[in-house]
Amino acid sequence: MSSAYCNVALPVPLRTTFTYAVPQLLQASVQSGSRVLVPFRRRVMVGVVLEFVENPPPDTKVREISRVLDFVPALTPKLLELARWIAGYYLGPIGEVFRAMLPPLTEIKTQQLIALTEAGRKFVERSNGSEATVALTLFESAFLAKLGKSKGALPFAGSKIGLDAAALQNLQRHGLLEIREIVKGRERKTQRVIAWKGGGTAAEDSPAKKSEENDYAETQSAQSKHREERVRELLETERGPLPLPQLLKLAQVTRAVIGRMLRDGLLESWEEAIDRAEDPFDTGYTPPAHELNAEQESAFTEIRARFELGEFGVQLLHGVTGSGKTEVYLRAVQDTLARGKTAIILVPEIALTLWIGRQCRSWFGARFEGVAVLHSALSDVERAREWWRVRNGEARVVVGTRSAVFAPLERIGLIIVDEEQENSYKQEETPRYHGRDVAIVRAKMENALALLGSATPSMESYHHARGGKYELLTIASRVADRSLANVEIVDLREEFQQTHQSSPISAKLHAGIQECLANGTQTLVLINRRGYSWSVLCRSCGAPVQCVNCSISMTHHKQRNRLECHYCGSIQPIPKICPKCQSKYVYFFGEGSEHLEERLRKEFPGARIARLDRDTARTKRQYQELLGAFAGGALDILVGTQMLAKGHDFQRVTLVGVVSADSSLSMPDFRAAERTFQLLTQVAGRAGRGELRGRVLIQTFYPEHYAIQDAVQQDYGAFFQRELHFRRMMAYPPFTSLANVIVRDTNLEKAIRFARQLSEYFSPHDGKEVRILGPATAPLARLKKEHRFQFLLKSTKRSVLTKLLSGAIAHCEAKEIPPTAVLMDMDPLSLL
Repeated sequence: MSSAYCNVALPVPLRTTFTYAVPQLLQASVQSGSRVLVPFRRRVMVGVVLEFVENPPPDTKVREISRVLDFVPALTPKLLELARWIAGYYLGPIGEVFRAMLPPLTEIKTQQLIALTEAGRKFVERSNGSEATVALTLFESAFLAKLGKSKGALPFAGSKIGLDAAALQNLQRHGLLEIREIVKGRERKTQRVIAWKGGGTAAEDSPAKKSEENDYAETQSAQSKHREERVRELLETERGPLPLPQLLKLAQVTRAVIGRMLRDGLLESWEEAIDRAEDPFDTGYTPPAHELNAEQESAFTEIRARFELGEFGVQLLHGVTGSGKTEVYLRAVQDTLARGKTAIILVPEIALTLWIGRQCRSWFGARFEGVAVLHSALSDVERAREWWRVRNGEARVVVGTRSAVFAPLERIGLIIVDEEQENSYKQEETPRYHGRDVAIVRAKMENALALLGSATPSMESYHHARGGKYELLTIASRVADRSLANVEIVDLREEFQQTHQSSPISAKLHAGIQECLANGTQTLVLINRRGYSWSVLCRSCGAPVQCVNCSISMTHHKQRNRLECHYCGSIQPIPKICPKCQSKYVYFFGEGSEHLEERLRKEFPGARIARLDRDTARTKRQYQELLGAFAGGALDILVGTQMLAKGHDFQRVTLVGVVSADSSLSMPDFRAAERTFQLLTQVAGRAGRGELRGRVLIQTFYPEHYAIQDAVQQDYGAFFQRELHFRRMMAYPPFTSLANVIVRDTNLEKAIRFARQLSEYFSPHDGKEVRILGPATAPLARLKKEHRFQFLLKSTKRSVLTKLLSGAIAHCEAKEIPPTAVLMDMDPLSLL
């Protein structure tokens, strides 16, 4: 009998843990933070051990842990504490929080089996089922007989099993078969490694061995002897043991030569697991070194002073674009490592890990030593490898996107959040955490420094800094006293009056690009929409072609010759006639990045042009190739979406053009002005970062808007004051805390009923330290086949919102509203 029990968190949408018995043989291996394999219903799942308990819950059948996956617990005690905080603050199931924290599971794989139950076996044992009272079809009886001959189980492969879904459900309903999951160890890829058998040099060999080798050499041709000597030099003197493909390439020999040397006992070989891939950032890059200027030195001095205090703190480094914030980051990390501590650097985009990762590898560690990179563009094996390098103490610096905040480093001294204002730090699926805020909480738990950096800080962070909650560090000028780019507005209303044409490339932008091509400099063109056209409309009835799953127009992708939904991923063929009125006048409306690239190629046929967006750069290698080509001068014009706007340092870019600069101002979001200002200011900062002066052209139909006017002046202070006045008047952050509650269901009547039931709970609280708006139809009324209704909660006290939403969860359980039907988003960045 088991004498120990533990609570295990599983990746399911249930806000509870599950108690399992720990078998005697596993009690020495199971620890808090360990990953364990456990049975759950008819499945096998991987969970995390939270704590040990003396007794199981009463009247509960307790099952046993099947297997422990880790010799060392995957999660440290501090990460367990952080997970509990996230689950409490963001109201997410603890098991799903751990799923976000943990690396991909590469050690095992699961397989579904379709198996006979005990009743099914008895049915098969009877003579052709003649004694059975269950009425089955001939095909169903034959399938059960087939299972009986296959030791009672077969791999479940959907339609390939030879039985349709209705028949399968009938057999399950009668209790004759079930679908189970089994777990198998995943075979690791291996490679053959070759080594010189003696291991010594020729001078160190014994006389007998020398004699043997001389006899061997005498039987070979001079050419064979030369090849074998080259193999020996490589394996014994120059490189040591090598994988077979690499040895063949370096020695320029055939497999037959290596095989003969193995047979003759000159070489030895073994199979070795392939644990490490080629480093995607190992390109021989060395960052330019320079001395800190006075403002950078002042900021770094303040950071070091905080280190000297040895206590938690938050600093906001507000530096204009091109002011050298990255240099300050690297000095801060260097100082942290010198103190025997570790550091995390968070960046908002995968593309930026290329830039920061290269610099960190050059500063802090040789290839695969000292620095780890974590982001979703890595394969599962690569991510797991990097994660475990960190957990095992092989890396002291972690660079990555949002989820790198969970890197299992110990003795953390510094967490840097670059471009802290970016929306990509907010996760839009459960758990809906904000990477910047979690970084601050983790820094507090680790007694470390959280360093936030941006040229355009979020309203909340800058408000905290001005109020003294954060320490404000300022760099007001660019490095080497370079001037900010000259920003000009192109009023598209006047452009249309003069040309009577609607073009994404204005006459001024066309002339500017032509001038750059003549001077041999580079141009960036930003358009913050993917695809060829925004939407497809019928000119007869005006109906748009909408997604079948979402209340949103489909986007035209010309190169792929199809329409795509950027929310659910559904695909439709391009219609030749209107689906509603059958008219043949189908019109493609609006320009996307693909359209703009095509237009530029037509207008500048001799230019070298490329596009960078999620359609052209889906892997880390594609990111590297595109950005490397542009940075190396192999491209003249680079078109892209907002991933071009942040962090990149292109020395020869002298012109930046912004197409449809005001498109985000029309969004139904109180942060629309802030996002527009940030995007325009950030992309303006890509111009003139080298010795040449930069120029920025902003094309807009709304040049009077204060977000655009202040972006032209690159005056963050002026924008902050005007936006702060609006936020105060409308009771939006940073003056209040927000929670967004979405009620959803594929059935409209159920969604309405759930929203009404939740409204019954919220209504009595309205006006009592909290303002409740809704229920109302969400701006995206239908998303991924689900109808959606929205509540928006405002309060000056975040604790009031947390308490109210916790009560709402209990209310939903009492009313039997499914947990997946209600989404609760604390501190939302999107209200769609």
